[in-house]
Amino acid sequence: MKKVVFFLLMGFLLSFLSGCDLNDDEYSYRDAWVGYGLVQKDTEAGVQQIVMDDNEVLFPLSNDYFWNQAKNNDRVLVNFTIVGNKKTENHDEHYYVRINSLHKILYKGILDITPAIEDSIGNDPVKVKDRWIKKDMLNFELRYYGGSKIHYINLVKQPGTINPENGPVILELRHNNNDDSGGIPLSAIVTFDLSALKVEGKNSTAFKVIAKGFDDEDFEYSGEYKY
Repeated sequence: MKKVVFFLLMGFLLSFLSGCDLNDDEYSYRDAWVGYGLVQKDTEAGVQQIVMDDNEVLFPLSNDYFWNQAKNNDRVLVNFTIVGNKKTENHDEHYYVRINSLHKILYKGILDITPAIEDSIGNDPVKVKDRWIKKDMLNFELRYYGGSKIHYINLVKQPGTINPENGPVILELRHNNNDDSGGIPLSAIVTFDLSALKVEGKNSTAFKVIAKGFDDEDFEYSGEYKY
């Protein structure tokens, strides 16, 4: 997780959390951290937290504006300030936090290519600046050009049962720019759930991602999804 110095006057007091299980660790309201996480928000189950990619767990203040806009299973990039520790038996990194900003990340599953969606998924070029796997999630940092229309990004595969004996599963990163003629450089972070690649009796699945790039510089990435 990346730490940043965040100069912000906080309009609340720690007394707001009176009665909570805070410890005596001191945190500065001038500090902030930034990282990716997954919202777990289920009022009936009493779950109100963000599980970060590095396994830290955040417990936002209940009256936090940004937290109230978040929905269960949202993939987010969150900037937060720690206001105290939440005590746990295993001394895990659980924190009460104030959210300074929260941006939703496109988060979706892998699609099977069918005639019905072949046109809509497109095959326009895209540049992959970075890629990484965290837990069940495959993440991409992308660059492309546009300006006035919504672009679609999907990760697709051929339909059928996954057979690891046939080699890596071929995944295609598809971009549909919807005929956007704008020339403005754009960027995006997208996340795909790899759970569809699980095979019963196995603990990993090999895959290969391909994508059409600019100037014939196509993208290829071979990885292993461990579960």
